Amino acid sequence: MNPTKEKKVSAKKLAAALAEVEKIKAELEKAKSDAAHWKNEYYKAFADTQNLRRALEAEQRNIIRYRAEGFLDGLIPALDAFHMALDAPAPTKEAANYQIGFTYIYNQIIQVLASEGLTEIVPKPGDPFDANFMNAIEAVESEEVEPGRIVKVHAKGYRLHDRLIRAAMVTVSKAKEEPKPETTEPEQPQQEQQPAEDQPAQA
Repeated sequence: MNPTKEKKVSAKKLAAALAEVEKIKAELEKAKSDAAHWKNEYYKAFADTQNLRRALEAEQRNIIRYRAEGFLDGLIPALDAFHMALDAPAPTKEAANYQIGFTYIYNQIIQVLASEGLTEIVPKPGDPFDANFMNAIEAVESEEVEPGRIVKVHAKGYRLHDRLIRAAMVTVSKAKEEPKPETTEPEQPQQEQQPAEDQPAQA
């Protein structure tokens, strides 16, 4: 074979081989890029899945934690009725015995509710007013306690774990209003009466 032709053939083979190498390199780079892309997509999907799992677990914990909230909304009026019955003076010995039995039943109910996370809010007269857990339904002047203190508790409050179910209903003291000074109008100077002129005598 002609040496010149051999050189031409070798050059073509070399060029083809180099082109194939470049093609393989490009495919390799694309494969690496695709691998990095899907790796990132996998981590994103994994993170989203973990976040969703944690959110569902937190929601489930809250459902279990506060499952008694709706039940308590309907039970609170009955608890209020218990308080009224137990706080009222018993007119007879028989009624006093009934109150003892009602107290026992009430304490059992509160123990069961406490096991579900219920806490009573029971302020006392003289305690400072706390708007976070109390609702002032009336403000009165009081000489016994300073302003902003509890004067009377009308109804207990309730809290389920860290969630307020109902604020305690209270009367609070307010500052005594100072009587306004009476305003007197200045006296008008009296005008001196002029002496009446002598009227001419009529015939």
